[in-house]
Amino acid sequence: MQTEKVVDYIVNWLKEYCIQAKMNGFVVGISGGIDSAVTSALCAKTGLRTLCLEMPIHQAQSQVTRAQEHISFLKKNYANVTDTNVDLTSVFEQFKREVPQTDGNELLDLTLANTRARLRMSTLYYFAGLHRYLVAGTGNKVEDFGVGFYTKYGDGGVDLSPIADLLKSEVYEIGHFLDVPHSILEAAPTDGLFGDSRTDEDQIGASYDELEWAMKMLEKGKSATDFTNRKQEVFNIFVRLNNANQHKMKPIPVCNIPDSYKVL
Repeated sequence: MQTEKVVDYIVNWLKEYCIQAKMNGFVVGISGGIDSAVTSALCAKTGLRTLCLEMPIHQAQSQVTRAQEHISFLKKNYANVTDTNVDLTSVFEQFKREVPQTDGNELLDLTLANTRARLRMSTLYYFAGLHRYLVAGTGNKVEDFGVGFYTKYGDGGVDLSPIADLLKSEVYEIGHFLDVPHSILEAAPTDGLFGDSRTDEDQIGASYDELEWAMKMLEKGKSATDFTNRKQEVFNIFVRLNNANQHKMKPIPVCNIPDSYKVL
């Protein structure tokens, strides 16, 4: 990958889109992970106002520390970067008290994890509305179009997606180019939605390198029978998640009423 050219292309794309939309800049949710770090750095390089927003909900201290380190780096190097911290822990806990109790429901943990992401999305759009900012998405190609590893109307609720055509390995390559802090480059990827130490690989069952391989194999028309052992297992994981999460990747289905039914 021609990293410098890719960076310049994305930065110009972001700037042109924002100016044509007659908006003032960008707001990015900062998690302490590589995707949000790269996205916020790309937005900062446009020279347009860039708000870095931390939204902890029972967040691990290591994630908070990495996020703050990255924000400090951006503010030191880009005068157009500001930051705000909105602790949503009490909001999340109040929500749990208000909804019906569902103890014993095996889907409870996942539902609450998705609720965290949706609370953050609402907060991002609150600040976007106040300042006429665009919400910049932080999803990469493997997550957004491979396994659908994001929350519908959570981190999937954005105005534009600057890194969604980049594989995870390419996001890391750009992260190195942009001098993203080593603590972020070396951290195991995690969505941080469960309040514990589980990583993306723990949840998915495969690493991003493995998922990238499977994505490329599927694009080449391969099937599970072309592989054995771990490769077959990974390929099956990718295909299963890709099929299960098509509802996230495809446009919302519209019930089109026959014209003949509308004629009086």
